Amino acid sequence: MDFDRRQVTCPQSETSAGWHGPYPTSSPTSAPLIVARFTKSQCRPCPVRTRCTTTTDSARTVGFPPRELRDLQLRVRAEQQTPEWQARYAVRSGVEGTINELAHGHGHAPLPLPGTAESPPTARVHSHRREHRAPQPTPPTGEAPPSRPPTAFQNFLDQHGIPRPRSWRSARD
Repeated sequence: MDFDRRQVTCPQSETSAGWHGPYPTSSPTSAPLIVARFTKSQCRPCPVRTRCTTTTDSARTVGFPPRELRDLQLRVRAEQQTPEWQARYAVRSGVEGTINELAHGHGHAPLPLPGTAESPPTARVHSHRREHRAPQPTPPTGEAPPSRPPTAFQNFLDQHGIPRPRSWRSARD
């Protein structure tokens, strides 16, 4: 990407024919995107086209954030490779994994943080409802309990023929 010349060069040394934006995205929390376009005459005869784009009737477009955001993205990604960052993230990952397990594996929603919109009495009501909810019916003797739908990761393993051991999480309480 050459922000000064406003063009992108593909791995086959073709230079983009258009540079447009930045455009706002559909999500208010997403960054704006710049779109660079290549022409059909550049993309159709390309020997590595199938590795670049799946479209059969059009040319390749590339979307990316403005220079300031792209530079920040590259700097943060480089920082994430350092041992210091990975050690800090390991703690966060463990905490988030535990919360996720409670929320999705056992049906518990995390309680709100102090000072957030949900008041403590409301939080206590939700907690009370969880603790006193009707028990799930048990299947007849000899039948397996109903299984949970597979996660995205389990679907990925299945699609690629990678065996996955049956986990205690596969059966719902």
